[in-house]
Amino acid sequence: MRNDNLKSYLNLHLIVFIWGFTAILGALITIDAENLVWFRMLLAGIFLGGFIAFKKQSFQVPVREFFKLIFVGLLIALHWIFFFKAIHVSNVSITLSIFSLGAFFASLLEPIFFGRKVLWYEVFFGLVIIAGLALILQVEIKYLQGVYFALASIILGVLFTLMNGKLIANHEPSVITFYEFGAGVFFISLYFLFEGKFTADFFQLSLNNWVLLFVLASVCTAYAFTASVKVMKRLTPYTVMLTTNLEPVYGIILAYFILGGKEKMSVEFYIGAVIIVITVILNGVLKHYKTKKENL
Repeated sequence: MRNDNLKSYLNLHLIVFIWGFTAILGALITIDAENLVWFRMLLAGIFLGGFIAFKKQSFQVPVREFFKLIFVGLLIALHWIFFFKAIHVSNVSITLSIFSLGAFFASLLEPIFFGRKVLWYEVFFGLVIIAGLALILQVEIKYLQGVYFALASIILGVLFTLMNGKLIANHEPSVITFYEFGAGVFFISLYFLFEGKFTADFFQLSLNNWVLLFVLASVCTAYAFTASVKVMKRLTPYTVMLTTNLEPVYGIILAYFILGGKEKMSVEFYIGAVIIVITVILNGVLKHYKTKKENL
């Protein structure tokens, strides 16, 4: 059992590392954010469909749940579009540092979704995170547009994560995600048809872009999702949450070494980013001990 847990823990770090690498791929793929998301969701949906068929799982979902999945699929599509737009107009480091705010937004929205009270320390930690963000913006004001896109993306991300938390309780995660990706492709396709974007040039991508999209859709999306669900069945939510908070750290370090120039930020940026990440981790630690104390 201990070896299984260690293997799951190492797999979780690999998955979080892959999620951090997603932003690098977004910076390297040289197509518009909407096009990128369309290809990502389409290819990942195909991979997931093949996985579901291979596992001989049922594609059936109740009609009422189906319409919920369509809405969540739209949120996911918009979340990724804003995410890649943020990377394109600013950089990976700025985008991922803003993504650390996800835990704060979740602490404010969870009471609405699950009917619990707002916790004072979550608000306090949220204010500390905002202070860290203010330090970043004070010296990196030229990336303000990217910050706005990243904020929109993380709020949408928290919303669809909370909604998925209820949907996954009753259905296979891979099946749910398959329909959500399909819905995302559908809505973006409608927009592209209206804008007349489906031309021959739309599908004429460079070999480099095709390879990067394939990696993004297969490894960073279809594989990472299914693997994360399996890992979460063996590890505690506390361990998963703390490890997931390392995504911005992995991403920013990777960006610094892979992308170079554009990703080399000021000292104040890294101080602000460290403040944000440490605060998010402290929030997780405090939650863990309070839950442990209540269960005694």
